[in-house]
Amino acid sequence: MKWCHVPVGGHALLGVADAGGSVELLRLVRSEQNSYTLEPFSRFALEKRGLALSLDWSTGKAGRASDQPLKLISSDSNGQLSLLKVSEAGPGLQAVATWQAHHFEAWIAAFNYWQTEVVYSGGDDGLLKGWDTRTPPTSVFTSRRHSMGVCSIQSSPHQENVLATGSYDEHVLLWDTRNMKQPLADTPVQGGVWRLKWHPFRRHLLLAACVHGGFKVLNCQRAVEEKQEACTVALSHILPNALVYGVDWSWLYFHRLPQAQPLFPLGSFPCSDPGAKTADVVCNLKVKGQSPASSSDPLVDDGEGGTKLQGGGRLKAPCGSRLHASRLQICDCDLYLEAANFDINLLATCSFYDHVLHLWKWDSS
Repeated sequence: MKWCHVPVGGHALLGVADAGGSVELLRLVRSEQNSYTLEPFSRFALEKRGLALSLDWSTGKAGRASDQPLKLISSDSNGQLSLLKVSEAGPGLQAVATWQAHHFEAWIAAFNYWQTEVVYSGGDDGLLKGWDTRTPPTSVFTSRRHSMGVCSIQSSPHQENVLATGSYDEHVLLWDTRNMKQPLADTPVQGGVWRLKWHPFRRHLLLAACVHGGFKVLNCQRAVEEKQEACTVALSHILPNALVYGVDWSWLYFHRLPQAQPLFPLGSFPCSDPGAKTADVVCNLKVKGQSPASSSDPLVDDGEGGTKLQGGGRLKAPCGSRLHASRLQICDCDLYLEAANFDINLLATCSFYDHVLHLWKWDSS
């Protein structure tokens, strides 16, 4: 599931790739005061019977031009890619092109956010491919640099020509898209890389879900600017008896309050709704009958896995309590962006076997 980065027809739009072999769009609609529901908007069935495995929006980079068409790319278990366009006023999803991209499952498909005619795909055949959607049957390039299935790709929304890819081979590769023969950096992460997410504000931070290797935050600044051979691992945390498959950054951020202004807990969003109610943070969500382990204390490097923090940072999961940082407020609007404190980050992970969704607070200062 991925949210479109821009409103469509006045609504937030959610894209869903499902195991029934369809791509569906759902609109977020206000049903009552402070209450929302997701309503079906459009559905597209893939050509061959199979599983839809991924999707990406063409709107990943801020500042979409008004005349830029709104597009989706999806991959499926038959190795095909499907390019779809979204009509904001008409019937919704419409097929533009479908083509065979991989011999086995096409785990991932992603746009180049800076040149949305270009898409990338990764498959269980171990291949990373680039495509010009104006001439889709023939790939622009094919890379065999990963030694196992390629399952995560994301174009940087901040820096043109920067691409990150991950594989079952337990490596994150950073690429300059102008030269796809050799990666800029190769970072081993001790686990298959199922998800990659660039930070929404901090251009060099890359979050990775590494299955049995837990999750990691990579700082790619030196790799991009100084040609360092591997990205710096700024944060590494392994979850015992769990496989981390999902990760994401929160677009909420902290900003420093004037001394006369009161502190607000997470969930109140005073900058966008001064009368909103407060809400407690829930960091561990588990199936009924299971008892989540407490993780409200700072996690420290035990030398054997656990949490590894470089640069003096701290990782917390604030369970069942309101989240406060000294004279800091959590905000979701642009009004305080210049005063934002990006040393404090919120990120989420979800994992297999233990069935847990974690919300983490990471102080990287």
